[in-house]
Amino acid sequence: MKVLVIGGGSREHAIVWKLSQSALVDEILVAPGNAGAHALARSVPIAAEEVDALLTFAQQNAVDFTVVGPEAPLAMGISDKFIKADMPIFGPTQAAARIESSKAFAKRLMLANGVPTAASKAFTDYDEARAYVQTCSIPIVIKADGLAAGKGVTVAHTRADALDALRASMLDRQFGDAGECVLIEEYMEGKEVSVFAFVDGAHVSPMVAACDYKRAYDGDTGPNTGGMGSYSPPAPQHWNAAIEAQVRARIMQPVADALAAIGSPYKGALYLGMMLTHDGPKVVEFNCRLGDPETQVILPRLKTDLARIMLATARGELDGLPIHWDERACVGVVIASGGYPGAYTTGRPISGIPEASADAMVFHAGTKLAADAHAQAGAPAILTDGGRALTVAALADTLEDARAAAYAGARRIHFDGAFYRTDIAALQKCPYKAYL
Repeated sequence: MKVLVIGGGSREHAIVWKLSQSALVDEILVAPGNAGAHALARSVPIAAEEVDALLTFAQQNAVDFTVVGPEAPLAMGISDKFIKADMPIFGPTQAAARIESSKAFAKRLMLANGVPTAASKAFTDYDEARAYVQTCSIPIVIKADGLAAGKGVTVAHTRADALDALRASMLDRQFGDAGECVLIEEYMEGKEVSVFAFVDGAHVSPMVAACDYKRAYDGDTGPNTGGMGSYSPPAPQHWNAAIEAQVRARIMQPVADALAAIGSPYKGALYLGMMLTHDGPKVVEFNCRLGDPETQVILPRLKTDLARIMLATARGELDGLPIHWDERACVGVVIASGGYPGAYTTGRPISGIPEASADAMVFHAGTKLAADAHAQAGAPAILTDGGRALTVAALADTLEDARAAAYAGARRIHFDGAFYRTDIAALQKCPYKAYL
């Protein structure tokens, strides 16, 4: 097959890397990609949100199968347009993607089907929301309803913080249209786990789990980010066969069934953000795609052909397809640009990637190839081009060995202003994480 992968982050580089190992794949195109994906796939200068241009390109270049990485084009209906044009695609329809693009929709679906989640109320009127906050127990969680690039959730530990969050979302329109509706939820506490499954409209595949780190600095301090690192699998007390069976029976299968029942069957990767509370697993949120940085630590553990899984998912043929995960551990450390998630400078030359790649996997995100003027020793230099530049991941028999190898790789990479957390997968430092 000729496969088109849409997106330009570390997640998409990891997907390209895994698809390149498939006997079913002859050629990979990536739109727009990055400096790392460029080594495995032909880069196409079309942004992930340019849905019509991507469809035209796929038709004109005889693409056999398209894989969508990020959520934005899915929420825009890219799968609907490809399906209508008889172009096979991996990723849910716009209606099914509402499981992420509208938190209010997802909450209604869960509550109507008995799926355990935090108590919540949705508001489109600022004054009503403000009055409700005055009656709530604190802490409380304020969520923008729509897609807000991972920045639409506030855990308010004071009433003043909750009111500020409402004002920012509903009056100041900090998140644009995504914040016109807000959800006010009960605060949950426990261990947060990311769970992933492939869903073909009816069948939910064997699941895999990971834990990620959202705060910018060690000890879960600093501002929220898109993710500073992750590891898989979680500790046995946080993910085991009994928990997986409970999550399948009470959460994942009921949600898949509910979406099918309303005429929006879900076909794609379903990402469950789950809290292990004293009352059992509860849903924090759903995402309509693979995670970032979790993809960088779960795909190295995938032993089954990813292209075969994605094709079966799109065709509704997952039932009976064996999917196997490596029992070894994988740890990923994100290297970010100074100032991230605030203002940062791009265009910094990066060194040490070949050295790091000797013992670890280096997945690119915010990187680009330099112009010829920056070339060194005949090879194109790689420059930073985003807040999260790279993820260094390593697979090993134990979590401790995977962690050591990932950090050994990270220490070999240098660019001006680079920083990373030093406590990824240091379980003794972060045994219990509150709702973030």
